[in-house]
Amino acid sequence: MATIDVYSHQYIKSGEVTAAIMWVSNGKTDQLSDLNDIQAGWAVDPSSYGDNKTHFFVYWTADGYKSTGCFNLDCNGFEPVNDAPITPGDILEPENGHSKISFKIFKNKDDGDWWLHFGYDINNLKPVGFWKKSIFTNLQDHAGFITWGGYTRSPNGNASPPMGNGQWPGKNSASVQNVQFVDSTGQGYALPAWALHVSISNKKCYQLSTFFDSMFYYGGPGGCTD
Repeated sequence: MATIDVYSHQYIKSGEVTAAIMWVSNGKTDQLSDLNDIQAGWAVDPSSYGDNKTHFFVYWTADGYKSTGCFNLDCNGFEPVNDAPITPGDILEPENGHSKISFKIFKNKDDGDWWLHFGYDINNLKPVGFWKKSIFTNLQDHAGFITWGGYTRSPNGNASPPMGNGQWPGKNSASVQNVQFVDSTGQGYALPAWALHVSISNKKCYQLSTFFDSMFYYGGPGGCTD
């Protein structure tokens, strides 16, 4: 579960991606093909969406991104429900370039499926849809690894795009708030400190703050070519 800042990035070009994502997976595996992964968040991805607007998205794979899974509703896997507050792939319109969204992913104790709830208020999340447990090989019982953070991509040799709002971590940067684990009834609870692990792929271009009060700041200007 989390509340994440949403931003506009009108200068992101084709081939570039900037995103904020929550990943739910079975964790590290000996073989990449054993990786089961669920994602939700926002992304600016002109190559996929044909524009440089900010889109809400979901994704799944059951074999380490090889032949199963897809984004949004591009294949069977994620089952949307009626009267959902948002549909995967929808454009998010951050007011004055900035807004917040909240969502949670949890394995429902009644049907065993992985459910996604979404809202603009952490205390008023509504069902968007679910991933059936039967599509997974290693997420049928529980998740072993959950990640919150930012992601960027650019063509080889090109400078990487901004992450978050392009600011270094601090009170004016992007944040991930209300970070919690969620049990099988959909109730959130605080993360124990021992469960946290920091990962930064390129510290020259992106950073994150310490974790405090169930939140952290993250981001950076990008500009890396390695």
